Amino acid sequence: MNIRLAVASLVALMFVSLSTAAVAQTMTASQAHDIKQAEERFAAADKNADGKLTLEEAKAGMPRIASSFSKIDVEKKGYVTLDQIKAMILKN
Repeated sequence: MNIRLAVASLVALMFVSLSTAAVAQTMTASQAHDIKQAEERFAAADKNADGKLTLEEAKAGMPRIASSFSKIDVEKKGYVTLDQIKAMILKN
């Protein structure tokens, strides 16, 4: 029984690893560049370092994000995260 569990866990881990690799391979060089830039700009614009960018912070440090803020902040929380910005980059 323990061997079956170990094998099942190993297979699941291999699947996750392969899925992650497949996603990474589908990212273009341009998207990778844009994500790196977004990470740097997000860090600079996130003045209180809370991991959230308000519309005001976006206007001051990431104007293109500010112009698309309502499209990114789909849950209307009043902020966007770096993960949401990365998802938008990968979508385009």
